[in-house]
Amino acid sequence: MSTGKPMKITLNVWRQRDGRTPGKFVTYDAPDISPDMSFLEMLDVVNERLIAKGDDPIAFDHDCREGICGMCGMMINGQAHGPRRATTACQLHMRSFADGDTLTIEPWRASAFPVIKDLVVDRGGFDRIIAAGGFVSVQTGSAPDGNAIPVPKVAADQAMDAAQCIGCAACVAACPNASAMLFTSAKVAHLGLLPQGQPERDARVLDMVKAMDEAGFGTCTNHGECEAACPKEIRLEFIARMNRDYMGATFRNRGERKAGGDGG
Repeated sequence: MSTGKPMKITLNVWRQRDGRTPGKFVTYDAPDISPDMSFLEMLDVVNERLIAKGDDPIAFDHDCREGICGMCGMMINGQAHGPRRATTACQLHMRSFADGDTLTIEPWRASAFPVIKDLVVDRGGFDRIIAAGGFVSVQTGSAPDGNAIPVPKVAADQAMDAAQCIGCAACVAACPNASAMLFTSAKVAHLGLLPQGQPERDARVLDMVKAMDEAGFGTCTNHGECEAACPKEIRLEFIARMNRDYMGATFRNRGERKAGGDGG
């Protein structure tokens, strides 16, 4: 519980002007920090002080600040989003640290996420994965009645669990291989578990995995750090499910090509 007493924090922040310029850690003192501030509010205060001195503020991604948009990705003392489980950086409060602590803040480290500036990285690889198949393309007209298509509760619950993924990329940053399997599997599953997603199920998994590989993400070796780092606690079982879907779709696709060739 917060005592309300101001804290003094030392920050080692990765500063990098752009993707072509070498970066380095720069140390900043951050006195008079309220323990009730969020981590991003603390960075706001530090930036206001830097601007007042005529220095360049620290660039970092943020948007909703409600743990929904996934923009606030950064490594804090080597942990994606910081030390609290199931918590995004914007929901992390300074009371999670002690007065006098030194915090090292870095961007996501992955070749598929090139640095744009300071703590901001290009996560366009995730966008390309979604564009490859993270949708239902059939024209449905206006919204159907909620009870028009029966969905088993087990499937609905699993689909909602997968749909919680906010695309923050903590899974990639935490993985020693920079794998995007947890993200991709969640996006494959939340549609593939529902009746509306069945017609494109095979094409979806094949296309999204292909886009993932082309974006330069690493392979999954079941390290498990992705699940531990995920602020929405997406489970590893979705990776296993995607692997099964991918294998099945691959064999069916080969069978269809072979049948087509035999009939030609």
